[in-house]
Amino acid sequence: MRKPQLVRTDGLPERVTIYEVGPRDGLQNESAIVDVAVKAEFIHRLVDTGLTTVETTSFVHPKWVPQLADAAELLAALDLPDAVRAPVLVPNERGLDRALAADVREIAIFASATETFAAKNLNSTLDEQFAMFTPTVQRALGEGLTVRGYVSMCYGDPWEGDVPIDQVVKVGARLVDLGCHELSLGDTIGVATPGQVTALIGAFGAAGVGVNKLAVHFHDTYGQALANTLTALREGVTTVDSSAGGLGGCPYAESATGNLATEDLVWQLDGLGIQTGVDLEKLVATSVWMADQLGKPSASRVVQAVAG
Repeated sequence: MRKPQLVRTDGLPERVTIYEVGPRDGLQNESAIVDVAVKAEFIHRLVDTGLTTVETTSFVHPKWVPQLADAAELLAALDLPDAVRAPVLVPNERGLDRALAADVREIAIFASATETFAAKNLNSTLDEQFAMFTPTVQRALGEGLTVRGYVSMCYGDPWEGDVPIDQVVKVGARLVDLGCHELSLGDTIGVATPGQVTALIGAFGAAGVGVNKLAVHFHDTYGQALANTLTALREGVTTVDSSAGGLGGCPYAESATGNLATEDLVWQLDGLGIQTGVDLEKLVATSVWMADQLGKPSASRVVQAVAG
């Protein structure tokens, strides 16, 4: 398989952690229910590529995301190395109860940076969402779990338009104050451009939230995901969310298309000499296999170029 020519450039990290979201954020938007055995095989194949963090599923109510109704069954079917992080998304204390019963050791919670999306996704207001998160995070920390915080609609909202940077920072800083060890800044509808990325990361720094606590999560709706990722890396971010094959979207925001494809990200990072520990050839093969299972071609440009 052709590989990118390695040309290093200054001002970039030596290593990047890829936070793979394909099994959860990627598959949740698929209308046809994927068999639990296929999901388990997908996760095992992803881990075999060298990925060390794979978000596996979510303990959301089955009514809202039917694709993930098999969360407990899926986790029971997994046999992952101890060194692999397998976080799950937990919306509330009921979800946390189920996660604890499944011996999960790392969870993520999902906050909104805008009022409208908080209402549509969380049935809450921008401020009241924290009343739901607080007991969930406190209990999780008390049980020895680590907690990641997602902030959605950081760069634009399909109902409200532009999102003020200080509004995003206030939401994110409150999650850090609650005890989240990491914040994933989500471009849920894929409208961000590099200038916005630089400004938002800088604003978090000015508010006392260091870049070491930040991750980035870009969707590629307008083709900006890789450019935005490279910008974030230049600002010091070293954790990037992506989805194998470019799977994904958001069931509560119709304008949200697929996530940044993990293959496209790895191609760029390999070419820059940035270590990820991921075998690109195995990753492409995994996405080709998953595309066959779903009955549709992969959205990843690298998969398309390499596998046809």
